[in-house]
Amino acid sequence: MRLIPRRLRPLVECKEAIATATALRTKEAAAYAKTSGDYKANIGAMGKAITAIESGAGGFLQTSTASIVKKLSIDMEISAADRDQIVSFLSGTGGAQSAGVGQITGILKTMKETMEADLADATSTEEGALANFDALVAAKEKEIEAATKAVEDKLTRIGNLGVEISTMKEDLDDTEKAMIEDKQFLAELEKGCSTKQAEWDERCKTRTEELLALADTIKILNDDDALELFKKTLPGASALLQVQVTSKELRARAVAVLKSNDYRVDLISLAIKGKKVSMVKVIKMVDDMVVLLGKEQGDDDDKKEMCEKELDKAEDNLKVTEIAISDLEKEIADTKEEVATLTDEIATLQQGIKDLDKQVEEATVNRKEENEDYSALLAGNTAAIELIGFAKNRMNKFYNPAMYKAPPKRVLSEDERITLNMGGTLAPTDAPGGIAGTGIGLVQMHNGVAPPPPPETFGAYSKKSEESNGVIAMMDAMIADLEKELQEAKFEEEDSQSEYEGFMKDAANKRTQDSKSITDKEGTKADDEANLQTMGEERTAKMKEAMATVDVIQNLHKDCDWLLKNFEVRKTARQGEIDALKKAKAVLSGADFS
Repeated sequence: MRLIPRRLRPLVECKEAIATATALRTKEAAAYAKTSGDYKANIGAMGKAITAIESGAGGFLQTSTASIVKKLSIDMEISAADRDQIVSFLSGTGGAQSAGVGQITGILKTMKETMEADLADATSTEEGALANFDALVAAKEKEIEAATKAVEDKLTRIGNLGVEISTMKEDLDDTEKAMIEDKQFLAELEKGCSTKQAEWDERCKTRTEELLALADTIKILNDDDALELFKKTLPGASALLQVQVTSKELRARAVAVLKSNDYRVDLISLAIKGKKVSMVKVIKMVDDMVVLLGKEQGDDDDKKEMCEKELDKAEDNLKVTEIAISDLEKEIADTKEEVATLTDEIATLQQGIKDLDKQVEEATVNRKEENEDYSALLAGNTAAIELIGFAKNRMNKFYNPAMYKAPPKRVLSEDERITLNMGGTLAPTDAPGGIAGTGIGLVQMHNGVAPPPPPETFGAYSKKSEESNGVIAMMDAMIADLEKELQEAKFEEEDSQSEYEGFMKDAANKRTQDSKSITDKEGTKADDEANLQTMGEERTAKMKEAMATVDVIQNLHKDCDWLLKNFEVRKTARQGEIDALKKAKAVLSGADFS
């Protein structure tokens, strides 16, 4: 069983849902009809019983209505006491007082009201089910209409898909070429950037090592023990000694340390230069600036990690999508090739069936002609054998009476026997027809030209007994030749017929197999064409997904490239500012970094 195409499934499902709902509605309607009929019959019987009991009609207990009421009292859910009273009353064993009758009629009225309420509930349920069914059918019919319109729209779109596929292929080729060029440019750019990055890292590393060496040297030379030693050994080297400096010199040294392009550091420098600014506030500003620079560096670290992570993820997604597009295009190409192959195979099989039908027709015509030739030969030779046998028998009657075979006696009909018994005379029989009045006929199988008349003879016939034997022998030889020819023709006819029947059987089997193969291949071709449409839609979706991913990558590059490119520079510069701020703080706190 061939699968239902996806675009037709909503239509088929809606029709199946309507059919299922209709069957269920029919079943529910039948059940309601039976239930309502039972309720109405029981309510009618209960009403008659109440009327009869209240009027005191005699003979009520012997009616069929009393039996119905008794059965209802047993089947319905009522109290045991009420059931016993009704059964006793209907059985004739209860009292017949008016008070008792009133109680009985009260119970029956309650039972009737219960049945009427049940009937009303069943009717309400039936009406609700009918309304739901009508709503369902209306909704499904709308869905069918929408699905039909959608199918028509999709069929219209299928006609345009070929042009769209061709256009998208050209766009894909252009995009792939552009992507290859972009990848080459990216590789060259990454190579150049990696070289410059290495050079910059080496430069920053050397500068950091130099600053560290200077800081260590200053720390060593400014040590208290080193100062005492220098005072004893190098009294003239006052440049290496930490001496007391003025507030103005201290500010100048701090400003000299804070050389930066950051406006916020410049504000601190301006604050240091101010004469009325407390050093405590300046030191706090330095501490706040150090914290702020650390926070900015943390933000850069987080953003760098996010950018690298998102770029890797987006590039991985792009690669996966490109691989999926490549696989889909390969599968589409393979499926198209398979469809083309199936189309050629179907055409070949159809042409083969036409050729086979032509061969069967030709074989049938040939077989018919051969059979007609055989039938003509059979009729002619049989007639010739009979004629020669008749002639031989006639010669034997004259020359060899002992070998003569008399013709069979005439078989009289019942009417002819009655005519003879009554003393009548039979009507003369018609002379035998056929060849020479022998009654032997020959089916004319020639072209309709009459045979030439027999030659005329002259002279009186003279009996020649000796020559007759030779003529009879020659007739026997002729009959033998004709019978042999008939036997050979029969064998040839049977062989030809057998070959013809075998050929027809083989042709029928081959035609059946080829027809089945055509049906199977057409089904496979239809499935492949449906798969082509599905794969085309999936490929379009993948292309859109790839383009969206490219947009994401481009946006990430716009947002992240500057940071990734200048991250180390910014980090080093920021670290330099932090170091300068710490040194300025140390200077303001009394340390000497001159």
